[in-house]
Amino acid sequence: MLILNELAGSGRIHGDVRLLQSESFRPALRPLSSVTQLGKLNQAYLASTNARTHSATASNHLRSRMATTEKVQQPKWQVPVPVEAEPTLKVWNSLTRTKNDFIPMHGRRVDWYNCGPTVYDSAHMGHARNYLTQDMIRRILRDYFGYDVNFVMNVTDIEDKIIIRAREQHLLAAYRESHPELSEALKNDTKQAWDAYFQSKLLKCLAEADKPKEGEDLITAFQRLLKRDAEDEVWRKEARSKEEKFGLVLGSLQSALAGLSQTNDATTLIDSAKDILSWWLDKKEGHTVTDPAIFRALAAYWENSFFSDMQKLRVLPPDTITRVSEYVPEIVTFVEQIISNGFAYEENGNVWFDVGAFEGAKAKKAKGKGKEGEADDGEWEHVYAKLQPWSKGNRELLEDGEGSLTTAQGKRSSSDFALWKSGKPGEPTWPSPWGPGRPGWHIECSVMASEILGQQMDIHSGGVDLMFPHHDNEIAQSEAYHDCRQWVNYFLHTGHLHIQGLKMSKSLKNFITVEQALETYSPRQLRLAFMNQLWSNKMDLTDGVRAGVENIEETLNNFFRNVKAKISDFESRNAPSDGLHYYDQPEKQLISDLQKAQAAFRAALCDSFNTPESLDVLLTLVSQTNVYLQARPRPQNVSALRTTAEWITRMLRMFGLGEGQAVLKEGAIGWGEASTAEDSGVDREAVLMPYLRALSSFRDEVRKLALKGANSREILELCDRLRDNELVDLGVALDDQEDGNALVKLAPAEELRRARDEKKAAAEAKIARKAAAAKEAEAKRLAKLEKGKVDPALMFKPPHVEDNLYSEWDEEGIPTKDAQGVEISKAKGKKMKKDRDIQAKLHQEWLNEVNKNGASV
Repeated sequence: MLILNELAGSGRIHGDVRLLQSESFRPALRPLSSVTQLGKLNQAYLASTNARTHSATASNHLRSRMATTEKVQQPKWQVPVPVEAEPTLKVWNSLTRTKNDFIPMHGRRVDWYNCGPTVYDSAHMGHARNYLTQDMIRRILRDYFGYDVNFVMNVTDIEDKIIIRAREQHLLAAYRESHPELSEALKNDTKQAWDAYFQSKLLKCLAEADKPKEGEDLITAFQRLLKRDAEDEVWRKEARSKEEKFGLVLGSLQSALAGLSQTNDATTLIDSAKDILSWWLDKKEGHTVTDPAIFRALAAYWENSFFSDMQKLRVLPPDTITRVSEYVPEIVTFVEQIISNGFAYEENGNVWFDVGAFEGAKAKKAKGKGKEGEADDGEWEHVYAKLQPWSKGNRELLEDGEGSLTTAQGKRSSSDFALWKSGKPGEPTWPSPWGPGRPGWHIECSVMASEILGQQMDIHSGGVDLMFPHHDNEIAQSEAYHDCRQWVNYFLHTGHLHIQGLKMSKSLKNFITVEQALETYSPRQLRLAFMNQLWSNKMDLTDGVRAGVENIEETLNNFFRNVKAKISDFESRNAPSDGLHYYDQPEKQLISDLQKAQAAFRAALCDSFNTPESLDVLLTLVSQTNVYLQARPRPQNVSALRTTAEWITRMLRMFGLGEGQAVLKEGAIGWGEASTAEDSGVDREAVLMPYLRALSSFRDEVRKLALKGANSREILELCDRLRDNELVDLGVALDDQEDGNALVKLAPAEELRRARDEKKAAAEAKIARKAAAAKEAEAKRLAKLEKGKVDPALMFKPPHVEDNLYSEWDEEGIPTKDAQGVEISKAKGKKMKKDRDIQAKLHQEWLNEVNKNGASV
């Protein structure tokens, strides 16, 4: 180290001696023995120092650059300001009777429970309106707004109507089997049933003045009522207004009476009297029907029928189906909890919901302990009948909601309703802590919805006729069980359906089944009819509605065919680019129309799923596109046309109006046609051969004409025959265009035949009118010529006038004196002169015609 210090002092070692004395250099210093070696070390040290200096310089340069980079920044990004605000989805909510912002509890997931059918008869058009409408709203939420819809629907397979219908059908079938021949016993039974039905069903509907008089037998009284019902329109309407089933009761009695008086065989009599016989048999022997399979079989049959009808209507199946018969244990547990919470009581095996205890009861949970999905806004009280509070005391609605097999025995208040019904003979039963029995109607949906969706849901839906008491009771018992303030956030009720002014009802037996309706309407037409009316409003399905739907369908069919033909025509040309884009003002205007339509369409659907308005938006865009096609008969750029047509297609498909597999393809145009061919495979020969035959026949005829040297007129007639006959029968329409190229369209053959025949009939009628006009003109001309036969010099002389009318005439044959020799007045003479001149002109025309045509005139 002394050497190092000496060298450093002499200047022979440059740099920091402390570095050489550091731990890193000590290994190198140990073997040093001379100044020469130290010199070498000095050179190594200098090299190390230079390297470190260079490294430090580079590092400083990098830091300098980084500092410079931090100073150069991107410009500040501007937050976009919307030119148009996006509309908020609002839903008509029966709980508020207004449109509320739609706010699902779980982000994009929507939990929805829909009241399903009570399966004891065919689905009718009222059901079609309800379930088709709910299906469209579901599709809008899922396929337009992009929500994940969890759709749950129940099937009520335990209910008073099902029990009664199953017993009646079972007993009537057994009775029919035991009475194969017409007998006095059968007639006596039918008459007894008729009398009992009259007294039980009809008598209570009659005013005192209309009831049977003293000594008047029931049949005579009934015939008097029938006569009045037919003749007195005011009385007829008042009777049905007082009791809506009056017409049904009258019809059942009339049918049975006709069977008694006219039939000659047992089958006809039983068929005629089946309504009153099945009712009478159930009253007598209903308690003997004990086999549970009888009730299950009826419900299962009509459940299958219901879902088959829904499939025909293109209604999406539920994500989850619940059946009451499968949830009885859960129902028992649910009822037990309501009793425990203090809102129900048991009497003689029946469990009743205590409306008085529930109404106004304070919530049991402490403040600040709100359950999931509930806002904590302090203390609150339970409320009964949130949907229709004005119906609380409506005894008729309350009794109807309980069912005809339910008695009020043990009820503390008329407003209380059954949660559990004690078992009676002739009814299916399940075990419970209160003895054998079955669930009440209202509790079923509360339990099944809670089991699947939990203690709260976004949407509950059903027909408006279920609002009170069914849905109000559902809400009450569910909020009593969960001790929650709001079990349902949005209640959607579909409006009533009337057909030609008449409300559809199973219980009134005045309904049109879905199967019957599909004989008149297609599934698409029914969906169009229902979406052309606000879903929450009452709807009357009339002939005018059907005509309107057919017009809409024809408009859209023609639009899609025309658009597809134009696009196909463009693609078939396969012309290379000529350097022009052909995206000019008409195309820009069409895209502008599309964008405005898209905004208006969204606004309509955000306005509580306003399908009539949204459909009108689509039809307006169709009209605007047709205007574009008039300006562009053969577009050179079809992008705007294709984009518009594809969007219209997607929106119609979103509503469930698309049919067939082709419409599901990406980029599809048109709403498709119902067909089974796509599902089962296509017979290529069967499809192609009719077209190939038409082409081959046309070729043969052209060759024949060419070989015989035919003129162009004959060839054109042959072309017209191909267009108007062969191709029409194949469903192909050729539209001649100004440039000589035909536009090819596909359409149903029957539609094309009808259009062709109508066109032909119109042309023939025009020719007939022209011929009739010519014939009439010729008749007038001949009549005029016939009048001109008389020589003007003789027109005032017999035999052209009466004898002895005049006594003297001038040289032109005009009378100057009358028969008594008195001179003709100047005025009269002047008139005769005028008539003579007119006749002279006519006579000259007649002479000219004679000279031209000879004696034929």
